[in-house]
Amino acid sequence: MDKSAKELVCDSGWGQDYEVVKEMGDCHAAVGQYDHARACYGRAASLGPDEAGPYVGSGVVELQNGNLAEAETAFRVACRLDPGCSKAYCGLAMISQQRDDPAAASDLYLKSLDLDKDNLTALLGLFQLSCRTGTFSKLIHHLEVYLDMHPGDISVMFCLATLHLKDGRWDKAKELLGNIVILDGQNADAANLLEEVEHILSQQKNKEIRV
Repeated sequence: MDKSAKELVCDSGWGQDYEVVKEMGDCHAAVGQYDHARACYGRAASLGPDEAGPYVGSGVVELQNGNLAEAETAFRVACRLDPGCSKAYCGLAMISQQRDDPAAASDLYLKSLDLDKDNLTALLGLFQLSCRTGTFSKLIHHLEVYLDMHPGDISVMFCLATLHLKDGRWDKAKELLGNIVILDGQNADAANLLEEVEHILSQQKNKEIRV
């Protein structure tokens, strides 16, 4: 008879090392072995009772399985253990978004980004939310900060260009799209959008000349 996930964790030679057991949980979660991941996170939590990591991992597993109440509990424990845990606030934001509470989700995403401006998951979550609600100013700021740290991130550059277009900042959108095309000459989406932006700017310029 196969051993349970918990027995496998406890019987392994690594079962007493917090970091290793936590990483085992992350590996199992990444490949969809959720029972094994839960067992590893439970063991890691007992080995490191003051660590937020196992609860963040548990929250992610429950979120991926649609267990929002269990995920929320895990993320809140992580926040209590580590008030500076950006990933936990990001998890709570994702839960609020799934519960159709955009105001709470936005606040939590911004909290997550205030704690870690490099949190790409929170950044893209806020992007999706902002496109839905039509509020872009705070998101644009965080995207610009992220690009200062990762100037070659094409996906974030494209998101920012899209927001500039929605906000009527045609020149800034053109600059970003041009940079994307330089970095990735095969990016058809950016090339097509750049062509549209250049056409619009050309029409605007012609109108100004006529006036």
